Amino acid sequence: QEHSADRPLWLGSLKSNIGHTQAAAGVAAVIKMVMAMRHGVLPRTLHVDEPSSHVDWSAGAVELLTEQRPWPEVERPRRAAVSSFGISGTNSHVILEQEPEQAPAAQDAGPALVPWVVSGRSAEALRAQAGKLAAFVRGSDASLLDIGYSLASSRTVFEHRAVVVGADQEELVTALEGVRAAGSAGPARTALLFTGQGCQRAGMGRELYETYPVFAEAFDAACAHLDVPLGRSLKDVVFGGDPVLDQTRFTQAALFALESALFTLVSSFGVRPDALIGHSIGEVTAAYAAGVFSLEDACALVAVRGRLMQAARAGGAMLAIAAPETDVLPELGDGVSLAAVNGPAAVVVSGDADAVEALEELFRSRG
Repeated sequence: QEHSADRPLWLGSLKSNIGHTQAAAGVAAVIKMVMAMRHGVLPRTLHVDEPSSHVDWSAGAVELLTEQRPWPEVERPRRAAVSSFGISGTNSHVILEQEPEQAPAAQDAGPALVPWVVSGRSAEALRAQAGKLAAFVRGSDASLLDIGYSLASSRTVFEHRAVVVGADQEELVTALEGVRAAGSAGPARTALLFTGQGCQRAGMGRELYETYPVFAEAFDAACAHLDVPLGRSLKDVVFGGDPVLDQTRFTQAALFALESALFTLVSSFGVRPDALIGHSIGEVTAAYAAGVFSLEDACALVAVRGRLMQAARAGGAMLAIAAPETDVLPELGDGVSLAAVNGPAAVVVSGDADAVEALEELFRSRG
């Protein structure tokens, strides 16, 4: 019905594509028609030049698909009927209708870097596997997260392994090519460095808090111990952009909460450091991460340390200078002293704010 010679009912067959499939015939035919709807193409029936003479084709507007034809969009959705008639008497018939276009679902924020795990029974097999994966991914629109999940959860892990990380397809493929060309870099030791005061910023860690529950739980746990001595919500100070974040007692508490939560997060990824290093307040975080302090004791130390340092005489300042100690000492005048030697060409001075500022101008003028 409702078909004419210029718009006939097209008839095709799955059997010409894959032959007899017994009980799977109906399912395979459904798959074929779903793909036809998706791509807007009516696939031709193979190995046939003209319709069977045993059928009266003049009885209705029905034609055999002897060649591939476009299936254009019209005023109504595409529809197709699939019949499966088994010789054993198992018969089925379904009518398929094109699904309306759906707006893409909002993607949850994913990690900035995606890890991919590859392995092999030998170093050569590992390199070959990395090359095969790079070739498969290059130019593909597959989800990087989905690939990473499948590699980590559904693949056998062999003795020779490599992990590559990247923010996009290009970075991951480049890293895989590096494994393919050079193999493993050999055993290495992992160290984690916890930084000190001066790197704080409003909103730091907010994206991680919203993305990783394990980070959020660890951050909240530290805040629960620090809120009372601080007299206010540390999370509100950090995420709310409160200017008191730059006050020493809040700065140090915020950095400890952030760094301890970061350590918990990377630990959940399986990172096991061989060494822990800390600078200034980061030393407390390193000690906590090493198991020297409990979270409660570490937070108590952080709170007292920050309070005492903030109560020190006002009007002072510190300055990090990228220069050798021998170049800095001759320039130190009244009111400023060498506070720390961090490296062959990295020192810190401290003293009266005016004297430190004058020293900063001097070394800036020297480049």
